[in-house]
Amino acid sequence: MNLPNLLTLSRVPFLFLIAILMYWEFRFSNSIAFFVFVIAGLTDWLDGKIARDMGIISVFGQLMDALTDKVLTVGLFVLFLGIGILLDWMIFMVLLIMSREFLITGLRMVAAAKNVVLPAEKAGKIKTVFQIISIGALIVARALEVDWQPILNMNVEAVSVFGYYLGWVLFSIATLMTVYSGSRYMIKYWTLFAGSNETDSK
Repeated sequence: MNLPNLLTLSRVPFLFLIAILMYWEFRFSNSIAFFVFVIAGLTDWLDGKIARDMGIISVFGQLMDALTDKVLTVGLFVLFLGIGILLDWMIFMVLLIMSREFLITGLRMVAAAKNVVLPAEKAGKIKTVFQIISIGALIVARALEVDWQPILNMNVEAVSVFGYYLGWVLFSIATLMTVYSGSRYMIKYWTLFAGSNETDSK
């Protein structure tokens, strides 16, 4: 197990650490959760940079990088539903995102089995950016509301409310981009997923 792969896999325990910090609240736990999220995001940039610099890019690393990104983002959206940061009806949006991510991950694995690496497309990258910013905005809003509102002389409630609405809007856009990018992937690479070039074993 090389360093880039360790950094990639670290995003899974980071998810659980953020969940612990935001679920079992203590003084400034939400603020700490935000910094942990930032560190997790930095590992996404750092693992690729180290792999390129060391010349150890592998199919396993590319697949796991995409998979752990999805585990982190989808896991946090599920957490947000559980602690009330996302509205109840947004469960349908989370289910849409989960369905897309599982399908595309399956498609990538099928392609990898045929020695084909599916490149990330622009729509998918835009989707990821909106997801990350929405998660950051919602954690900051929660931190302002729970960690800082009780101790600051100034009223930060308006900023916190703005953060929630910003996070919800960005999350909605991310959901639309998720469906759009997922549909493009499935249409473009359907022959790989359907296995039309393979004969049945029975």
